[in-house]
Amino acid sequence: MSLPVDEAALTKLDLNQAIEAHLNWTSRLKSVLDGTSTEELDVSVVSQDNACVLGKWIYGPAKKTYANQPEWEELRVAHANFHLCAGEVLKAHQQGNEETSATLLKGPLAFASQKNKDALVKLFSLNTRTNWLSQRLLFDAGSVKKYMGWYTFVILTAIIFIGVTLTQVIIADLAMLPMWYQVGMGSSLISVLVFPVVYFQVLRPLMASIKARKDAEASFRVSAVAFETDQCTIVTDVKEKVLKVNRAYTENTGYTADEVMDQQLHFFLTNKQDENFFDSLRTQVKSTGTWHGEVLNRRKNGQVYLAKTNITAVYGDHGAITNYVITFTDLTEQKAAEKEINDLVFFDTLTGLPNRRMLMDRLKHALALGNRSQRQNALLYINLDNFKTLNDTLGHGKGDLLLQQTSVRLKACIRDCDTVARIGGDEFVVMLEGLHKAAAEAEAEAETIAKKILSSLGRPYHLAETSFQGSASLGIALFAEQPETVEDLLKRADLAMYQAKASGRNTLRFFDPEMQKAAHSRAALEVDLRHAIAENQLELYFQSQVDQDQKIIGAEALIRWNHPTRGLVPPFQFIPLAEEVGLILPIGKWVLERACIQLKLWEKNAQAQHIQLAINVSPLQFRQTDFVEQVEAVLKKNQVVPSHLKIELTESMMFDNIEDTITKMQKLKKVGVRFSMDDFGTGYSSLSYLTRLPLDQLKIDQSFVRNIGVHSNDAVIVQTIIGMTHNLGMTVIAEGVETEAQRSFLEQNGCLNFQGYLFSRPIPLTDFEKLLAK
Repeated sequence: MSLPVDEAALTKLDLNQAIEAHLNWTSRLKSVLDGTSTEELDVSVVSQDNACVLGKWIYGPAKKTYANQPEWEELRVAHANFHLCAGEVLKAHQQGNEETSATLLKGPLAFASQKNKDALVKLFSLNTRTNWLSQRLLFDAGSVKKYMGWYTFVILTAIIFIGVTLTQVIIADLAMLPMWYQVGMGSSLISVLVFPVVYFQVLRPLMASIKARKDAEASFRVSAVAFETDQCTIVTDVKEKVLKVNRAYTENTGYTADEVMDQQLHFFLTNKQDENFFDSLRTQVKSTGTWHGEVLNRRKNGQVYLAKTNITAVYGDHGAITNYVITFTDLTEQKAAEKEINDLVFFDTLTGLPNRRMLMDRLKHALALGNRSQRQNALLYINLDNFKTLNDTLGHGKGDLLLQQTSVRLKACIRDCDTVARIGGDEFVVMLEGLHKAAAEAEAEAETIAKKILSSLGRPYHLAETSFQGSASLGIALFAEQPETVEDLLKRADLAMYQAKASGRNTLRFFDPEMQKAAHSRAALEVDLRHAIAENQLELYFQSQVDQDQKIIGAEALIRWNHPTRGLVPPFQFIPLAEEVGLILPIGKWVLERACIQLKLWEKNAQAQHIQLAINVSPLQFRQTDFVEQVEAVLKKNQVVPSHLKIELTESMMFDNIEDTITKMQKLKKVGVRFSMDDFGTGYSSLSYLTRLPLDQLKIDQSFVRNIGVHSNDAVIVQTIIGMTHNLGMTVIAEGVETEAQRSFLEQNGCLNFQGYLFSRPIPLTDFEKLLAK
């Protein structure tokens, strides 16, 4: 069916055509939403009631005929509500909120569409519900208002004429009736004739007018409440002059309503967005009816803030823009919260430097850029020396101050294009970008910056009232075209840093492939060591300790690792690794268990009953809070004579935490365990503390024994140690005795206990027991 579009044809629009016009508009909207139509249907078109055939009929022929009827007002409201819902659906679709668009389409829009069709049916049913007289008397309300005087004169004349005539007739026929009856009858006839005119021309339009006014008042109240929302709202005319603002606007900006009334919009804006931005904005609003985006506004106090802004054009009956409604939300708090979240995710809270996550992102970008530019980059891995000692002695507060000052110094040493990040603890990473293309020149550039960093970090730190002399170890890894991952780069720089730390600290080292090989070898050794502990590949060897008659009076239990493919792994290869990764704890516990088991077995052997077995305890093991309880539990479990167990502690370990050392030694001393100080003379012993330690024995380090007869100073040191031991009431034993001359010198100077290759190497249990049998 072809729908009429001109006004003459619209006057003949019937109900089926009206409903078809409504459905045609709805189908256009749905086709745009589901993507089956390429029509550019926007909110501005939806917001204009005259943009469709039905709208033109409602505000054209229907208004002229039915404007005074409540059915017309109901249809107008229903049609406007339908277009409002359609506009919201389309707005959600254009903003990408498809879920919201679908919900509105199935809910509010479908309901509004049905109400629109119901209102159409009501209006078109007026002709079928009114009688012939009411149809003839139903004049156009506009004409009635325009010619009200003439209508009144004609109607009154007709009423008087009809009344007089009928009265005369009735009086002539009913002359016998009383006068009061005749007058009543005449008045009744006149009332019956006049009532339709009064009802349709006065009462019904008046009631419709009252209902329309009440609906308008209710709509105004709803609009007033909706206007006073938390969103700042401005209403302007078409020339962008402010007509009205809500309370949220005045509270947010500091302007009063009187101060902004009749002002132009640019009065509140800043000059930080150029005129081209606003020209583009105006063009879009005029073409589509809406604009969404962020605008920089200015408060009364001059403060600039970012606002999320929506601008909607308001159209009049003829499709021309009459007003603009601007709503916006202050994004200051939201942006601050986003920044705070971003800082928490990408920045270190203590120093304000980029954290590991941001560093990884920038490294990935640098790798990609380096592959294109062919320029060298460098990664500097920095670890502060002795940071743990600072934390333990001066407290974490001083440690935090050191880290903050370190971050300031690092930023001062690098270029603007470089990145410095704190990736955890006392570890920092500097990424140098855009170095020379040639590796040698790039290495020289990186070394220059690295030395500058070491020099800066080597200056004294002022931590409140405390001064601290700092230093750092630094590893450097160059990268350009290599296809390595970010993790590989960090590992390389980390390996170089550890190499610098192993080289004496306060220095730098460049990564080389040999470091990688050593790291892989170390990792493989760690895996094998874990298997060794789980699969019982460890065993104890025993090195005899003899007196001046070369009688075995004791032994030192030494751990050995008999690997199925590597063979016998020397302790110096795996013990440092075990201490570093924490495996020394289960190993130490195993040694303690095996030593006590062996001592219990020897109690049944007449040749071994007197043996005193010495075991070495690592610092990490001894510093365990429950170390004393562990030893007591093992002794009790195996029912071992405590005095047969001797624990060897190194000199440096004892004086690391002297009070804790003394407390633990005294507790075990009460049980009966004996103690020997290993490697005596190599550390920095304090004689005052030495007198407080419950020691049974001092062990002269083999480095002094080896030089007896070679360096006279070492011979003097040995003599001094022996004399001091006797004066303190302890026994003394020398380790590393390999020649008869060494043994003879020691015996002549009062050392009567020996351990070394001259008497026996560390040997398996069966060989040691054979040695005992001799």
